[in-house]
Amino acid sequence: MQRIAVVGKEVHVMLGFRGELMKQMVARGHRVYAFAIDYTEESEAYVRGLGFIPVRYQLDGYTLNPLHELKVVWALYRAFKRLEITVSYCYFAKPALYGTYAAWLAKVPHRVAKLEGLGRPFTETEGKKSRRLILAKWFQKRLFKWILPKATMLVLLNHDDEREIAHICGAKQPKTTLLGGIGVCLDKFSASEPPVSPVRFIFSGRLLNEKGIRYYLEAAEQVKQRHPSAEFWVMGLPDALHGISQHELNVYIKKRVVNYFGHVDNVTDYLHKSSVFVLPSYYREGLPRSSQEALAIGRPIITTDAPGCRETVDHEVNGYLVKPHDTHSLVEAMEKLIGNPDLIVSMGRASRQLAEKKFNVIEVNERMLEVLEL
Repeated sequence: MQRIAVVGKEVHVMLGFRGELMKQMVARGHRVYAFAIDYTEESEAYVRGLGFIPVRYQLDGYTLNPLHELKVVWALYRAFKRLEITVSYCYFAKPALYGTYAAWLAKVPHRVAKLEGLGRPFTETEGKKSRRLILAKWFQKRLFKWILPKATMLVLLNHDDEREIAHICGAKQPKTTLLGGIGVCLDKFSASEPPVSPVRFIFSGRLLNEKGIRYYLEAAEQVKQRHPSAEFWVMGLPDALHGISQHELNVYIKKRVVNYFGHVDNVTDYLHKSSVFVLPSYYREGLPRSSQEALAIGRPIITTDAPGCRETVDHEVNGYLVKPHDTHSLVEAMEKLIGNPDLIVSMGRASRQLAEKKFNVIEVNERMLEVLEL
């Protein structure tokens, strides 16, 4: 029996994206400790009911305060020693770095670090980056070079990240495996034929600048003028700090450019009613879960030719890759599909085939369990 520390951030993300994998660990007779930063009494009870052992820890995703970061490492080190952890599985940039370093200090035998994208510091933006982002990238690159070699296995999701990490770590890069997407349940996200009358585009996710929400709204306004029957759906919460505010969004709602549904717990129903999934992201994605879900349901994808995003589209087969930061190319892709509704259907079928080939969560989890040596 292994004693496994799964170290992430939010509880709902851990259960939503890694819950099935953790259940398989328990089913194989292992003890699973679920490290998260936002436990409540209710969520702790729920996690225990699933057969995992909840462990609280603190992590600030935005601070660069070295004293705070050292406190995080020390707390994780003490927890790993106390719980006699034998396998650490730490995902997302900060947990992967600090959790892996703490596991190395605690002499955990098998240490798996998983980077699901390199995040905001590595994102290519228009114009100059802020000093804070420049400093964050400098700091993170040095942590990658120092800490990642202490992992016994590094898991990455796309080729761009693989090349970037190889460049940063050089000869010290740990043994690395390319997983692809984290996968989706093909039964839960069952395929359906996309409706084409009207053609309905859908954006789902946090309404962040890096996710391309502004480009989506600009393109929607232009296309709507020429194709009034086309519909543009938006799901997700506004973010006045890093994205679009509710006030800005209301302008598009009042002009009837978009239909806005706010935060949606079950996006599946909306995907089935949609025609085309759109993600004009320029964020340094790992491999977007939202796109994988749309692929499984059988929807053409319009996304950017950017790290992570490009892995979900075979250009002109199951969708279109457009230029990052380019509303014009996004409008062109949308209008091609409006003018060729049969293409929406055939591309949707190709998307489902791609999901079955690359993003079946059962197969992905089996590969992950091999990486974890379970």
